[in-house]
Amino acid sequence: MKPLLNKTTKPFIIYVLIILGISIPVYYGVVDMIWKGELDEHNKTIAEKTAYEFNHLKLSDEELDKSILLWKSIQPETNIERVTLDTLKRDLYFTIEKPELFTTEFQIERYRGLKKILYINNRPFLFTIQTNIEESQEMIAVIAITTVFFFFIIVLGLLLLNRRLSVTVWEPFRKTLEELKNFNLNHHNNIKFEITNIKEFEELHQSLNKLIDHSVSVYKRRKEFTENASHELQTPLAIIKYKVDILLQDENLTEKQYLIAEDINHALTRSARINKDLLLLTKIENNQFDSSEKISFDQILNQSIELLDEHFNQKNIVVTSNIASNIIVNGNSSLIEILINNLLINAIRHTHYNGFISITLRDQSFEVANSGTEKLDDKLLFKRFSKLSKNNKGTGLGLSIVKEISKHMYWTIHYTFENNNHIFIVNL
Repeated sequence: MKPLLNKTTKPFIIYVLIILGISIPVYYGVVDMIWKGELDEHNKTIAEKTAYEFNHLKLSDEELDKSILLWKSIQPETNIERVTLDTLKRDLYFTIEKPELFTTEFQIERYRGLKKILYINNRPFLFTIQTNIEESQEMIAVIAITTVFFFFIIVLGLLLLNRRLSVTVWEPFRKTLEELKNFNLNHHNNIKFEITNIKEFEELHQSLNKLIDHSVSVYKRRKEFTENASHELQTPLAIIKYKVDILLQDENLTEKQYLIAEDINHALTRSARINKDLLLLTKIENNQFDSSEKISFDQILNQSIELLDEHFNQKNIVVTSNIASNIIVNGNSSLIEILINNLLINAIRHTHYNGFISITLRDQSFEVANSGTEKLDDKLLFKRFSKLSKNNKGTGLGLSIVKEISKHMYWTIHYTFENNNHIFIVNL
């Protein structure tokens, strides 16, 4: 991921590069046009000054012809010749290219020329002058180098400005982001955003304050509902179960009545477990558990295996364990115990008689594997109330709770099926 300023800088640099690239021929065209205009003025001045000097000398026709011949021999790229008045109606400016004769290397040079009618001794003369134009390739090279130089100056300045802007202008945004990262609904801490003179940041702070207030309000209502449900639902369930237990002890019950009462008792027991599991899920989702304890994972795991030993024996399950010692994790001891028990009970429940269960704990992972016949559906595995087997003793929430606890602890859980083994791996 890239910072926001970098995303805006790249298009700007590309845009500047394109504009500067276009500017090179434009610069050349403008400079060339100005240069030609200056040369036209220069040629016109030379022509008029030459006519003025000849007229000022007041030479005879014979002396004038000799002087023109002398002048032509010592002035390169110029010519003066007698013409009739109708030869040229107006001044003619032109550009020509021709080889340079007085150099050893063959070179094509550009010249800016002027043909103009001048009057010397009251007679018309055609004055032609050609002045060398600076070489185009050299001019383009100089302009290109200058443009590239300034481009790098602009880019360097832009990067330095961006870095400084990133430190100053975006500082309130970074502080806001840090406050949001540290915000925790459990602590009910209020966020006080830094006051800035930037309109957009102030609007952001106002919107965030409204959102946070609403989230805190909803969280409190959900928490109150959880607490109320914990008391209001469990109490009537406990009363009904107590009454059913009394009814089951009545000796006057017929066999049919006893079976009906027994079914009601099983349903109530399952309802109580479901209610308890749903309340647990709600508490986990509401972050109502402190996860800052340092827990000895291997110690809790060994205790759970020992407590479930009777269940292993009932189904004649062979248990193999490879548990590393001194595995310390940050978390909540109650939640970790629930996670371990749910995975082990799930393995027991879905292992056939005379099957086996393998339990492995390493530095970074906890693994429970049990024998099976076919792979479970990954899409339904961690969904609430999903039934992946014909076993109806469970609530359908055990693996959902494991998933939520893993998410709460910032762990990940994966399921695989290899060599007729169901394998659940929790990456700590």
